[in-house]
Amino acid sequence: MKKRIEQLDYMKCVFILLMIAFHLVYIGDTYPYAKHVVYTFHMPGFLVISGYLFNVGKPLRRFLRSILWIFIPYAIMESGYVFAASVLPIREHIDNLTLPLLLSKLFLNPLGPYWYLHTLMVCGLIYYISNRLSHVLFSRIIGQSVSQSSIPVYKGTSAFSFLSPLFSFSFFAITACALPHCGVALSFPNACYFLAGMVLRQYVPDFLPAFPKQPWTILPVILIACVPAWLDKSHPAGILMVYFVMSFLMYLCRHTPRRVFAVMTFIGRNTLPLLLFSPLFTILAKLYQPHLLRLEPSGALFLLVSVFIATAGSLAIAWVSDKLRISLWFFGREKSIS
Repeated sequence: MKKRIEQLDYMKCVFILLMIAFHLVYIGDTYPYAKHVVYTFHMPGFLVISGYLFNVGKPLRRFLRSILWIFIPYAIMESGYVFAASVLPIREHIDNLTLPLLLSKLFLNPLGPYWYLHTLMVCGLIYYISNRLSHVLFSRIIGQSVSQSSIPVYKGTSAFSFLSPLFSFSFFAITACALPHCGVALSFPNACYFLAGMVLRQYVPDFLPAFPKQPWTILPVILIACVPAWLDKSHPAGILMVYFVMSFLMYLCRHTPRRVFAVMTFIGRNTLPLLLFSPLFTILAKLYQPHLLRLEPSGALFLLVSVFIATAGSLAIAWVSDKLRISLWFFGREKSIS
């Protein structure tokens, strides 16, 4: 997919800003119901987009290289977070940090906000393996049938293009279900949202028409948000909420002023630095939190200032890394800002 889909960048911007907002402990603790609502859809939406955009058409060497350059920044930041959890009095405090525990957090059960990158790598690896297996299997089976001219046709496509993805999706789902029993912390609902993106990529020629870009799509979101029992990403209503939130964001995308749209799509193109570096700023936000709360007790000013600082600060770190050529060793490319 050489041409970027700006609507996806727009949605990624909204989801990453919501992630930063509710990583602020004060906001999450003060507004737990709002946090519950947002957690129902923001990371599932991210995972649907990730499954849709994930490229498994690369040769093995290039694919493993792309995974490596997700793993390196993930490993550095996750290791730093685990170490911080061992010395700071935070909720996820670690009493006795050892090398086996650190390796366990890196490869099996990540601690803190970097679980998404771990999930992305695990799902990406399963996706690549399942895709390759299905191609090898069905090319052999249908390759024998070609000589007999017995390949059935489904709406203009061969049995290969119809059955091979089904095998790939089935293998992905079974593997994702089995991995938690092997000690890998992979949420099956999260894997299913990534799988939904895979399915859309395979069977929907264009991502955008799959979602009604209409103002009424906010109504189901409001209805579901009013029922606490439905606020779960694995609940059928929660799944519908993800779908209708994405639909409504596409509607808003069409009516966003051009300058605001440009800023949002820029942020959406650069979510990796925000994922990696924003936790540094949400932790530091505790230093100025009392002062802003005295000015504005509801926390709205604290929220706006903190999200701005975390966003701008994360992008600034990435920009400095580009200028100092650190990005080549941290992200695997000269420019981390696109």
